[in-house]
Amino acid sequence: MTCLLEHTLKHLEKLVSFDTRNPPRAIGTGGIFDYLRANLPGFNVEVIDHGAGAVSLYAVRGAPRYLFNVHLDTVPDSPHWSADPHVLRRASDRVIGLGACDIKGAAAALLTAVNAGQGDAALLFSSDEEANDPRCIAAFLARGLPYRAVLVAEPTMGEAVLAHRGISSVLMQFAGRAGHAAGEQDPAASALHQAIGWGCRALDHVQSLSHARFGGLTGLRFNIGRLEGGIKANMIAPQAELRFGFRPLPSMDVDQLLETFAGLAEPAAAGFTETFRGPSLPAGDIARAEDKRLAAREVADALDLPIGNAVDFWTEASLFSAAGYTALVYGPGDIAQAHTADEFVALAQLQRYAESVHHIINGR
Repeated sequence: MTCLLEHTLKHLEKLVSFDTRNPPRAIGTGGIFDYLRANLPGFNVEVIDHGAGAVSLYAVRGAPRYLFNVHLDTVPDSPHWSADPHVLRRASDRVIGLGACDIKGAAAALLTAVNAGQGDAALLFSSDEEANDPRCIAAFLARGLPYRAVLVAEPTMGEAVLAHRGISSVLMQFAGRAGHAAGEQDPAASALHQAIGWGCRALDHVQSLSHARFGGLTGLRFNIGRLEGGIKANMIAPQAELRFGFRPLPSMDVDQLLETFAGLAEPAAAGFTETFRGPSLPAGDIARAEDKRLAAREVADALDLPIGNAVDFWTEASLFSAAGYTALVYGPGDIAQAHTADEFVALAQLQRYAESVHHIINGR
């Protein structure tokens, strides 16, 4: 085992031990942030509490051209973990622990890299990525600090990802008229029937977009995640609530998609509210998005990063892109392991990532 990997595992063991589950996001400015501060000698460090458990740490040494961003919050652990999720376990080819893959392994490697040399470096750690409440990134972006590019750590198998889908989440409400269900019904009487009819039309519309393409991605990803309402089987449902989400290609107009989905309700929905939106990567219309993708490829080539395929999952790299930065996603681990019981990251992945960021920061 190399020194870089051994030091990365020591840091990762400590980082995993801190409970940064989100929700509940009961994260303060101490704990994991005290550990980071103690392991960033020679850096100017700012720790900011953005409220509601959203804390960021921005650390700079020298005059770096690139910013590394890593989120420290994790999803909650499931009941299917076979051991304490906050105790890192080593196996022959991997380490297991909550957040080891998504994405404390990258944080540990970056701590190792900056302590292995004196190269210029900028690190932004955040704690609110897993709850669709990007206070940390929004506050950083408001400062307008200049960087040639931002490398956002997420599990990409050690490849630079230049494009991914956006994300939009929507709450719909349907209103009907309560009554006995024995007789012939007006099609609009049941709120649940309205919701189900809307769902069928929405699925048909999504199918009509199956041939749309951008950067290796195809079609629109769509999911009805929750439908509830009504009272009992022999009563017409007076109300229903539906939550759905979709993940557009960078070339798709999200506002137009929302208008189309809203228009598929018959009669018009009683409520239609977008609850969260994350832009695609790269952000912008199709022409600007392609220019940004090519700029990110130039950065990846300059840093000797292997180029990976575009991905379906969303990352906060798109927020940096929308703010005008050249942004790409780059980190160790497989996204298939993120959010799972007994989450793990392969030792070989950590080794390669640690070597790569050490080269970027220290030039050797």
